[in-house]
Amino acid sequence: MYVREAKGSSNCIHKLIVVMYNHDTLICETEVKASSNSSSPKTKSIQNNMLNIEELSLSEKVCYSTLRIEAAIPPNLTSTGTGFLFSFKVNDEFSIPCLVTNKHVIEGSINTSIVITCTLPDGKMSNEKVQVQTSSWKLHPDPDTDLCILPIQPVFQMLASQGKQPFFIPLDENLVPSSEQLDNLSAIEDIIMVGYPDGIWDSYNNQPIIRRGITATHPRNDFNGKGEFLIDAACFPGSSGSPVLILNQGGYVDKKGNLNWGASRVLLLGVMYAGPQHTAEGGITFASLPKTYTNIPNNLGLVIKSSRLMDFKPSLLAMVKL
Repeated sequence: MYVREAKGSSNCIHKLIVVMYNHDTLICETEVKASSNSSSPKTKSIQNNMLNIEELSLSEKVCYSTLRIEAAIPPNLTSTGTGFLFSFKVNDEFSIPCLVTNKHVIEGSINTSIVITCTLPDGKMSNEKVQVQTSSWKLHPDPDTDLCILPIQPVFQMLASQGKQPFFIPLDENLVPSSEQLDNLSAIEDIIMVGYPDGIWDSYNNQPIIRRGITATHPRNDFNGKGEFLIDAACFPGSSGSPVLILNQGGYVDKKGNLNWGASRVLLLGVMYAGPQHTAEGGITFASLPKTYTNIPNNLGLVIKSSRLMDFKPSLLAMVKL
């Protein structure tokens, strides 16, 4: 299983063309099914005309890289998180698209559901809800790294077989900053975080929520000796798995104060996964009753460096047969 990259795309964010082959690999064992829930957004037409990638701005393209994840946890609980599409490069012609999120987003669930925007044969757009077995997710090889991926090609193939072409714009390896690029960043950089805080989203248009913040520690440094850094942003449950990016459209100032006018910059710094919180103790009138505690976010977020995504690549390449 692999995909062929479409030509003519720009800014390293592009659409992928489905290519499949049959062989016995874990990637092809992903279990998917369309939702039969009539209340799901799958029957809703959201736009009359097909979306044109070339007409989208950088920030609009990023909004088509994320998917809202619903995890079904027995007996009857549902939790939400964020996933984003990332393309692992096989060679100059082929890539493997995966959905990236945190391990704890899917932990304890029996299945996960995602909603994908699709183009119908008549050119209209629709939102299709798809259910995936949790066993199809692949965990990061380091048990202490809170990342997992879902090779998502079987989902796209299933939808395409129904005449529904998925519309998605994955992030890719070209957006992962090199050591030199990290060295050229300032300690304080403007960042955006794209996801679904507290499960909030634009369900009609299948669009995420964009939050803005700054780096709280230098992205080059390993915070407390781990491959992560801190951001200063409003980080709430549901934001886990959100991509954290530097996205400068039309110009930016470098660490030396030079203005790069007319130049855009997009870097995938990492994946949001946690945030420190403090506890506020509330007073209770009757002493015999238990006290109540409220966890209050302090607007700091822990971000796993995007370079850790490359740890998945050896196992993915081992599954590929060209």
